[in-house]
Amino acid sequence: MTFLSRTEDIDLARIIAKAREKDAALWQDTAQGWHEAWPVRLAISATIALVVSTLLAFSIEFVARGSFASALSFFAEAHRPSWTTIGLFLLLTLGLDGLLGRRFQSMLIVAPALLMLAWIGQQKVHYLGDPLYPTDFLYYRQIIELMPLLVRERPLTGLAMATGAILGMALFVFAWRFWRARFAPISMNGRVMRMVLAVPALAFFVSIMDYGAFSWTRDRLHIIPMMWDQRENYAFNGFTLAFALNVPMAHVPAPAGYTPEAIDRIGAAPREAVILPDEKPDVVIVMSESFWDPTRLPGIKIWPDPIPTTRSMQSGHVFSPEFGGMTSNVEFEALTGFSNAFLPYGSIPYQQYVREPLPSLATFFRNRGYQTTAIHPFTSWFWNRGAVYQAFGFDRFLSEENMMPLAKRGPLASDAALTEEIIRRADSSNRPAFIFAVSLQGHGPYEPHRYKDVSHSVVAPGKSVKTSESILTYAEGASDADKSLARLISWAKHRERPTVIALFGDHLPPLGPVYVETGFMKEQVAPRRGPADEMKRNRETPLVVWSNRVGKVRKIGTISPAFLPLHVLKAAGIRHPYYTDFLGDVHKSYRVVDRNLLLTRGGDAVADWARAKEVDPLIGNYRLLQYDMMFGDKRSIRQFFPEMHKNLLASSFF
Repeated sequence: MTFLSRTEDIDLARIIAKAREKDAALWQDTAQGWHEAWPVRLAISATIALVVSTLLAFSIEFVARGSFASALSFFAEAHRPSWTTIGLFLLLTLGLDGLLGRRFQSMLIVAPALLMLAWIGQQKVHYLGDPLYPTDFLYYRQIIELMPLLVRERPLTGLAMATGAILGMALFVFAWRFWRARFAPISMNGRVMRMVLAVPALAFFVSIMDYGAFSWTRDRLHIIPMMWDQRENYAFNGFTLAFALNVPMAHVPAPAGYTPEAIDRIGAAPREAVILPDEKPDVVIVMSESFWDPTRLPGIKIWPDPIPTTRSMQSGHVFSPEFGGMTSNVEFEALTGFSNAFLPYGSIPYQQYVREPLPSLATFFRNRGYQTTAIHPFTSWFWNRGAVYQAFGFDRFLSEENMMPLAKRGPLASDAALTEEIIRRADSSNRPAFIFAVSLQGHGPYEPHRYKDVSHSVVAPGKSVKTSESILTYAEGASDADKSLARLISWAKHRERPTVIALFGDHLPPLGPVYVETGFMKEQVAPRRGPADEMKRNRETPLVVWSNRVGKVRKIGTISPAFLPLHVLKAAGIRHPYYTDFLGDVHKSYRVVDRNLLLTRGGDAVADWARAKEVDPLIGNYRLLQYDMMFGDKRSIRQFFPEMHKNLLASSFF
């Protein structure tokens, strides 16, 4: 062992002391430089965040619009809220980074989620014509349930989607772990500062997104709610902000003039009492899925006529409030006599607003001793029908869960089997019957060769093979629906009990490219706005109202589904203060009440009526009554819905 001398020990101590002094000086210089450089580092970090947020905002708009030029114009025009969108992303990533503890790690969550939403929105616009709304996610189960049907038509697309989902999840996990391992954590002070800056600002932003209230700040940020025209709303405000503007639609504000006195004034006028014939008729209403006249396609010949019975018995047309989908919104009008025109754009009443007993034809008939039955050969949760039918007053709802399986035609329950079920239920009832049935066979997509045994031929000169085969698939299904109508009428003709039958299509079928290739429409989906003749062509579906006592009801014309209760009850010889009296008054002036269009009895069009400073008092009263019963105090219930006045309890199913 070697021992140091005392002199050497002192020298070593001096060397160590000098080294420590140098280290301290170096650390002090480093700290001073670090402190002096923080503005530079902050500027660099802010610049990176700005660039990343800008790229994300542009990417989202590009994906949602499907057009580079359209996305570029959104950012190039100063009066649009592009910089507001970028600022929103800055705040969002700032707050999430503070929560997660790594710089820009929030982008691993925000970017994929928003880009996926933008892509889904673009697909919805492409196939249905409407943008993506927050409320669309209320029926995610419906989308999942229909995936096998969609994949059957496009198996390669389904395989690509599944592969993409697996790869995307793997990539996300890898990126997350890589980010956590390679990037240093943010100090606690830095995280707190980020949260302090972001959370109050984001909370304030949320507070100004209620389109029902004026906001000076929102106006200065160039966010202009255009809830009456959602296509324009998304085009002007951008996907992100327009999507956010639609979040408050779950709350429906009271219309101007809604007061107890206003409702009392509407109810003060003398109204018809409820009157039924001595022999109560059975009433059967069939809403036929996507039922339409395919011979309206220009340049197409279909032989034989796919809908001869409908054509000979036709009473008029239904002006559907929807195109290619959203069946429940049409159903809502047909059963309640209320209108989607008075609800927020993009709303789904069955999913959002029907949470307690609501007057409907089922409520009325049940109160008058009828057995009220709803039939749909699919799941009861689809469109929330199970809960809605109970709120509407149906005694029972027969779905695939609680009735014997119906024979299929193609992949879905056949119209013929559904018709036999209707007949069996009506004949077995020991009380008058009200039956509302929603068919399923006609649901899209209309893949070629859906039916093995076809009885029609299609001549489509100059059109693609796929277009011809899709038309043939649809025409074959429409023919089956028409044959079912013929079967119902033949059955009712031989019955002693008075019987009223109504059949109508809920909306045009989602034929997509067929419309463009045949020249029926310029795009695959119909626009929400346009000239009256164009709107009628793109929204009209056949309507038949027939009675075994007087035959078909003639010259109904083109009507909104909300007027269907009026014509059905009149055909049955029934009078009611709302369905035949009040709706009858509205019908004398207007045949179509759509959110973008009113069609008068004489055929005149009133476009953009909802944006006018003054609205016809008749339409105003219609809106007030609907609001009162759906969201208000139900003050009008005694005068207009006496069947609900004494009993607001939901019916029990069995």
